[in-house]
Amino acid sequence: MNAPEVRAAYDRVAHAYANQFSSELDGKPLDRALLDAFVELTRGKGRILDVGCGPGQIARYIANHGADVCGVDLSSQMIAEARARHPKIPFRESDMTALEDSDASIAGITAFYAIVHMSLADIERAFQEWRRVLVFGGRVLLSFHVGDERIHLGEFLGHAVSIDWTFHDHKAIEALLQRTGFAVDACLLRKGVAEVEHPSLRAYILASACALP
Repeated sequence: MNAPEVRAAYDRVAHAYANQFSSELDGKPLDRALLDAFVELTRGKGRILDVGCGPGQIARYIANHGADVCGVDLSSQMIAEARARHPKIPFRESDMTALEDSDASIAGITAFYAIVHMSLADIERAFQEWRRVLVFGGRVLLSFHVGDERIHLGEFLGHAVSIDWTFHDHKAIEALLQRTGFAVDACLLRKGVAEVEHPSLRAYILASACALP
């Protein structure tokens, strides 16, 4: 991942992105159901990190359903949008591969489309960091586009950018999770809903942090 390019792109589109996607869960009942299950599995166990939180729509949803959540994102302007829209939820600028949280201090991580700009090597580093901050048995719920495509955009939401979207094989992501200290509890694939999102195949993986050696 070219972090400076990704940060610059999302800083540039942050306000337009927030306006377009802040209510996206309204049209995604399956996403809501998975988030409901995640909140139930982590209830009362500690803080949740919503990594790659953008304008905070996922953090808002799980906070409204009882989670103690903090959103983190690489883009300072996305964090500004999230704070303005959800002032009762903490948000901070942070790289998901180098979190400020202490070892074994986090109960769960949500990562909806947070890995879409990353190579497999980048994702492995992120998973290692997530395992470091999670308690034993802590949960991860992540989603991403499935396939072998790489899409470059020079324009996004009416702004000039330079950014790549990378699709991943769900089996490869499962293998990385297992290599970095997780057990895969469930994997669900669904088709994109053309009316509300890009019509790509999507994967949702629920994983648990295993005991470290």
